[in-house]
Amino acid sequence: MRSRPGAVRTSAGAVQPLATDAVQLTGGLLADWQRRNRSATIPHAITELRKAGNLDNLRRLLEPTAEPYRGRYPFLDTDIYKTLEGLAYELGGDGEPADARAFFEEAVELLEQAQADDGYLNSYFQDPDQAKKPWEDLAWGHELYNLGHLIQAAVAANRQLDDARLLTIACRFADLVVQKFGAEGTEAVCGHPEVEMALVELYRETGNRDYLTQAQLFVDRRGHGHLKYALMPAEYFQENAPFRELPSVIGHAVRMAYLAAGAADVHLETGDETLLAALERLWDDMVATKLYLTGGLGSRHSDEAIGDRYELPSERSYSETCAAIATMQWGWRMFLATGAAKYLDVFETVLYNAYAVGLSLDGAAFFYDNPLQRRPDHEQRSGAENGGEPLRRSWFGCPCCPPNVVRWMAQLQDYVAAQRTDTLYLGLYADARVDTGAFAVQMRTSYPWDGEIRITVEHAPDSEQTLALRIPSWADETELVVNGTPADATAEDGWLTVTHVFTAGDELQLVLRMPARAHGSHPYLDATRGGIAVARGPLVYCLEQQDTEAPVDDLLLDVASVTAARTTKSPIAPGAIALAVTAGVAPTPPTDLYPVLREQPAVSSPDSEVTATFVPYFLWGNRRAQAMRVWLRQA
Repeated sequence: MRSRPGAVRTSAGAVQPLATDAVQLTGGLLADWQRRNRSATIPHAITELRKAGNLDNLRRLLEPTAEPYRGRYPFLDTDIYKTLEGLAYELGGDGEPADARAFFEEAVELLEQAQADDGYLNSYFQDPDQAKKPWEDLAWGHELYNLGHLIQAAVAANRQLDDARLLTIACRFADLVVQKFGAEGTEAVCGHPEVEMALVELYRETGNRDYLTQAQLFVDRRGHGHLKYALMPAEYFQENAPFRELPSVIGHAVRMAYLAAGAADVHLETGDETLLAALERLWDDMVATKLYLTGGLGSRHSDEAIGDRYELPSERSYSETCAAIATMQWGWRMFLATGAAKYLDVFETVLYNAYAVGLSLDGAAFFYDNPLQRRPDHEQRSGAENGGEPLRRSWFGCPCCPPNVVRWMAQLQDYVAAQRTDTLYLGLYADARVDTGAFAVQMRTSYPWDGEIRITVEHAPDSEQTLALRIPSWADETELVVNGTPADATAEDGWLTVTHVFTAGDELQLVLRMPARAHGSHPYLDATRGGIAVARGPLVYCLEQQDTEAPVDDLLLDVASVTAARTTKSPIAPGAIALAVTAGVAPTPPTDLYPVLREQPAVSSPDSEVTATFVPYFLWGNRRAQAMRVWLRQA
């Protein structure tokens, strides 16, 4: 794997990203996740893609007598692209995934051969048997969405492998798009945003400003009636108002977050403050009224959409895994734009909860949607089939989430640290080595299982440097020791800064106390009003029926019982921390669904008590399907 001399800088970012090779995950949970990705998830995804016929759809363009197009969606090429993006991070490294090299080479060769003379590439619309023609259905055709994921795979391959073949393909397709939809072309947008942030990244990689201009055009055109849509209303496509005038995050959750991430990228390169103002307003409203405790986004199954403010039902939480990734992409860009720790607070919540829960412990099964409650008789189903699997599935008819998990898992190190002049920001805590060239530190920690982080300086310049350590919003008690001496641990706007002329061997010890804590919910949030949820550090916890004697629906919690919880070994995963909580058992409920009240009902008081073992939410669903709850009744 080649070593890049530096990161691709943004023009208007308050903070700059580091090159991928500047950060190495050396141990701990995130490194374990990446090892699982290499050994299990990537080989599984390649097998499923071969089985589903994604490569055969490209091969059919070269051999028209082959089997008909396989699958019902016009965007199945993106599952190849997302997988290739993940592979770009893994090829050439230690423990190369099984079949990865062969799949990568086969896919690239097919894409080179299948691309049309004018640069167009889409196995669905190029298929001679399809009734629809290219660019005929921008609302549902996903052609620009396809291009976006092709670009991201191409940029990754060029940066990580020094392999420009995909970049050549992507640039040819992007040049066609600029010609067709540029300032002198058709005023149009894609029904599924994604290409915006990809085009900005292509500009960063190539220096061709046409790609940045095109991304800006797509952001500015949305909401002006350029999209001819059907089946779903304007809000679904974020077409109800220009981006800067959107009243709130709205519509299809993945589309919304991808659009916002693309707009943030445009701001990062143009310095457009009107975009940043809109992004900050939309983000703050989302966090205050539309985001689940787990960081999940999207409460409606019917259209995979974000609901109204405070519309956050637990058992029908959609919280699509792709929406979790999109929210992290948006949050990371907001951090780069502003340097504000609050964006990384949400990023971290999503990472360890709404994103991580989408993958099984063995790395070979996935949740598409991620509820915060499972009733004993619930079955996972899309609404179209009879019956359904009770928990995760090995693949989907619309398999957008599994390869998205693959690519995001492969690049987790990219989001650990950032820099600004002489300041190194440590935004995520993990066993990792961070080396900017001039300044290198080693982090050692068992985070998120405990909050002790040891940072050792490996080398530093002979000048003052600043280490900025993120203090998560949940961390009420913080301690800092520098070279054995207690230091001021006061954070400002979420950052604890240490400025010093560092030398090799200097050591900082940061301790973030992690008692269990109880969360309530806003009184407008009907679904969980009066309930209690349990969290510790960045992890949200849940209760599965396997881990308590009484029915989970009958358990009662109070704040004191949560704060008195003791840590214990997880019954699911070695090394994980569970919480043993004393819970009350409510009296037998009435038999009537809607009993008549003769007087003000009393607050429930328990008949007895049991010990309930709460497990990290991201680990639920790895055993026999039983009831699960994040929110429990309050005593």
